[in-house]
Amino acid sequence: MNQTFYKYALTFRGGPMSDGKAMFAEAMFYDLSFPKQSNDFEEISRYIEELAHSNMTATIFDEMWLLYETNIFSNN
Repeated sequence: MNQTFYKYALTFRGGPMSDGKAMFAEAMFYDLSFPKQSNDFEEISRYIEELAHSNMTATIFDEMWLLYETNIFSNN
């Protein structure tokens, strides 16, 4: 996985605020403590559960992580 989850998730920025993934990406972008360099599911998941903004829900993260894995592995 060359692309970090953070960079992948940023592709959802700018979408309608009715879209949970767009809201997640926007909140993540402004969260200066987000683990931007990580590709580790457990590390990012723990951060979201313990420290993240309320717009970064675990449910949306799980959906985005599945898309991330699918897109990263299908491009290799």
